[in-house]
Amino acid sequence: MKKVLIITHQNDNYSIEKVTQYLKEKGAEVVRFNTDLYPSEVCVSQYISNGELKTLIRTNGASHELDAFEAIWYRRFYLGQALDNTIPADYRKAILEESRRVMLGVMETSDVFKLDDYRNVRRTSDKHLQLKLAQEIGLRIPNTLVTNDATALEDFYKSYPQGIITKMQSSFAIYKDGVENVVFTNRVEAVHLEDKESLQISPMKFQESIEKQLELRVTIVGDRLFTYAVDSQKMDGAKTDWRREGANFVDQWHPFQLPEKIETQLLQLMDQLSLNYGAADLILTPENEYVFLEVNPVGEFFWLDKISGGEIASAIADLLVGKGKRRVVSIAFQNDYYVD
Repeated sequence: MKKVLIITHQNDNYSIEKVTQYLKEKGAEVVRFNTDLYPSEVCVSQYISNGELKTLIRTNGASHELDAFEAIWYRRFYLGQALDNTIPADYRKAILEESRRVMLGVMETSDVFKLDDYRNVRRTSDKHLQLKLAQEIGLRIPNTLVTNDATALEDFYKSYPQGIITKMQSSFAIYKDGVENVVFTNRVEAVHLEDKESLQISPMKFQESIEKQLELRVTIVGDRLFTYAVDSQKMDGAKTDWRREGANFVDQWHPFQLPEKIETQLLQLMDQLSLNYGAADLILTPENEYVFLEVNPVGEFFWLDKISGGEIASAIADLLVGKGKRRVVSIAFQNDYYVD
């Protein structure tokens, strides 16, 4: 029986149960590693001696040797969330860093197929790299400026009468007093330029505003593409970023057929990035042009999977048990030392 390890956390969404269901139907044993319980309740031991390397994971009262797994599905690292709150902050920081180093070491030294390799996920999350490669492949991208230079921003703003937008690259939210404040994509207005000098202390990403006919989400699993579209322009609050009204659009996404050329280019991009999974965002303009925005290496798909009747989750399960195209991390990425 094939074994699959899922690296996630206790509060991950519905998609984990759905993929687990399909894995079991395909005859696989599933082990769930809730990283929020590491190191307080889950144990990891790695033996490096006598020319051998062995990694054991003990969770839910059972031990599992890592090399016995057919595949690892990496979803999320939420290390140390279950640690005792009475642990002093300086000790807590040290514990979390040691735990993180252990998990990175375990992932790095394992030859088990990973969906996807953690180091590669971190590297390919870089939007600069994505836009460069997408443009080289022939995908249209928005004209983009990343800067902390107020003069460069002002010139960029003047170049696009239809307007420009700004978005964060590193985080989906800013936390203040423990409260999550989601940062959506926003239009840059003339009034914002009055405070343009504050840009000096924090670089930002700006792009030309692209008129939208539809917004597309393309979930790519191996060499399979699952494309869904939504008309985000129906609601004022969603015109710049559909996520602002995400809950109101859940049942309005519908299957969409991309042109063969665009599908081929997206698969070429995934080959270049050595990614087996990605959730790509595109815009279809009123002139029927396709504009690539980004691909999320561990992007969510659960709301689309419900519409698809589980097709995406089933495709992920197929890849984890060895069916379908698997990409290996390219030599260039293997030789790159990623500093976190």
